[in-house]
Amino acid sequence: MIDAEAFIAQHGLAVGQDAGGDVSETGLSVDADRSHPAIPAQDDDAVPQHHDRHSGRRTRRSSWGAHGASRQKTLDDPCDIDACREAALRLLDCSDRSSHALRERLIGKGYDETVADSVVVRLAEVGLINDEAYAQSVVRYCAGRMLGERGTLLELSRKGVDRALAQQAVNQARDAGVFIDSAWELGRRVAMRTAGLDPQVRRRRFWSAGGRKGHSPDVLRDVSESLFGDRPQ
Repeated sequence: MIDAEAFIAQHGLAVGQDAGGDVSETGLSVDADRSHPAIPAQDDDAVPQHHDRHSGRRTRRSSWGAHGASRQKTLDDPCDIDACREAALRLLDCSDRSSHALRERLIGKGYDETVADSVVVRLAEVGLINDEAYAQSVVRYCAGRMLGERGTLLELSRKGVDRALAQQAVNQARDAGVFIDSAWELGRRVAMRTAGLDPQVRRRRFWSAGGRKGHSPDVLRDVSESLFGDRPQ
C-alpha cells in the first residue's frame, strides 16, 4: 500500500516542477495547451522580421525609427512619463499583466520608479489593468492545466499577483470545486494512458503527477481509490 503523504515527501515532488504538462504513458510530462492571455506570446523588445520575397529568407528589420528612438529616449530620460506610458501599452498589447509585474518590467527597462508607479496607477484607473480580473483568468488557465490549489497559488505568485488577492482567488476556486474537478480530470487521463499496467505503477504515476501539480493528498486519495481500485494507507 502507498502512504500518500510519505510518498510525496519521499519523492520530493516540488509543486510547479511539472506544472505545465500532462502525464504520458511513460510518466514523463507532455506540454498542455499554452494559449492563454496571461502568457505573453512575444515581448515588445522582439525585433520584427521582414520576409524577402526575392531570396525567400526572413531578415530582421532595423530597430531604428520611432520604436528604436523611443528605446534610446528611455535610456536618456528615465523620467519621461510619456515614453514610459507608451512602453507600458506595448507590454499590455503583448500580454495581460498584473500591476506589480508591469511595474517591474518598466523599472527593468530603466524608467524611474516614481514614473513607473504613476503610469501603472493611471492605467488601473482607466481600466487597462485589473488585478482581480487577471487573477481570475490565471486561475482558469491553471484549471485547464489540471493544477491543484498549491500549484495555482504558486502560479499566481509567479505572475506578480498580490498575495492576498491570489489567496482570495484560490479560495473562491476551491469553494466552487475547481481543484476537485481538476484532480479528477488528471486521474482520468492517467488511468487512460496507463491502462494495462501494473496497478501499483498506475497509482504511483497518478500520485507523482498530482503532487507535481500541487493537489492536496486528501483529494488525490479519493480519486486514487475510485479510479485505481485501492486506497493508499
